[in-house]
Amino acid sequence: MIHSISSRQGPRSLIAALGLTTALTGAAFAQDLSGDLVILNWQGGVDGEMWDELEAAFMEQHPDVTISELEIIAQGDARGGIRSALLGGEVVDLIINTWPAFREELAVSGIIRPMDEEWEANGWDDMLGQSWKDLGMIDGEVYGLTYTYGDRSAIWYDTEHLEKAGIEPPETWEEFLASFDALSEAGYAVPVGIPGKYWAHAEWFESLLLRTGGVEAAAQLAAHEIPWTDPVVREAMMKFKEMIDAGCCGDASQMLANDWDGVADQVFQADAMNYLLIGMWMNARAKNEYGLTEGEDYSIFQFPALGMGHDNTSTVDAKELNITTNGENPEAAQAFLDFMLTEEATTILAEYGYASPSTAADTSLLGPVQQQATAAVSESEVQFVLGDLLPGDLVDEYRVQLQRFLQDPSEENIDQVLAAIEAKAASAY
Repeated sequence: MIHSISSRQGPRSLIAALGLTTALTGAAFAQDLSGDLVILNWQGGVDGEMWDELEAAFMEQHPDVTISELEIIAQGDARGGIRSALLGGEVVDLIINTWPAFREELAVSGIIRPMDEEWEANGWDDMLGQSWKDLGMIDGEVYGLTYTYGDRSAIWYDTEHLEKAGIEPPETWEEFLASFDALSEAGYAVPVGIPGKYWAHAEWFESLLLRTGGVEAAAQLAAHEIPWTDPVVREAMMKFKEMIDAGCCGDASQMLANDWDGVADQVFQADAMNYLLIGMWMNARAKNEYGLTEGEDYSIFQFPALGMGHDNTSTVDAKELNITTNGENPEAAQAFLDFMLTEEATTILAEYGYASPSTAADTSLLGPVQQQATAAVSESEVQFVLGDLLPGDLVDEYRVQLQRFLQDPSEENIDQVLAAIEAKAASAY
């Protein structure tokens, strides 16, 4: 849903008005580039500020190019807003994307195009490994250039909370469940913050599915090669029920009232909650909005081990850039993609707490939490975020049914919830 479509500084316009100097690097190429480059951006807050900085750095290299943003301001999943903007006739050169299923939808619709020629011309094989290239492919052609990635099986916590409760970051499921009582006795109202308003409540199910059935089961479910009523899916839901029965999460109405950022405020500002399972953008929020020190005031631990044979698994996400078929400045779009793999761009990403897959990135610039997350991903069997792999109608039903589970985590309702998702899945592929 689009709440508004605007630019932080006006459509097709005004980031150039930052008064940038005309210092040139790579000047020979810069002289060939000019005109307006339009990027469709749905990220706000600190991430929006990061994009302003990236775009300003690019324009400093290419002073005859002006970058403007078509900004989609949306709560929850931004795909609906992006669809509406594009179908409404908005023309952009680049799209920031994080959903593989959406990439395919855009490609099938003819909105984005392959970038294999740009890939070869710029030598991006030297900057990104084959696995990152594969990640952006559809049927053997590259449609997405990944610029960052993240560990989605990391649980965030305030270090002072665990110290006050006299506990260490839990490593096993049993230790995790037992920590709820210790945290409650230490005076915290709700041990686990579940952001149930839109989509982030599904994070818990998705890591539980991986730890219960492994990457194979998760991949099969994403492709609907097994039904949602499969025993492995039910087992993951039963683990979710165990967590709720152990007193993790407070009242369902409280869960359904909050998105991830509201829960983050409850953990790191209100000291009312303790654990949050969310992506690495939490790092940017903690550093830049809360002013916390990475690795000292807050940290992460990997999802607790279930002991079911799949504890070396993690969910991951990635963000990429897509080139549109009707953009008016393909030369600048190509140059911007190339810029995003440079040391300058990856340093800006690192300053905001994000890892880059580029070989030009200096990983020593990453903070201790991001270093921990990057190591966890490199040591794990990984599976892309399930919700980002599901077709549009199905992902909506999936999230709604998980909200119904939070309201009634009984075994009978688990069966009803999974049957309802399966009914939608049967017509979604």
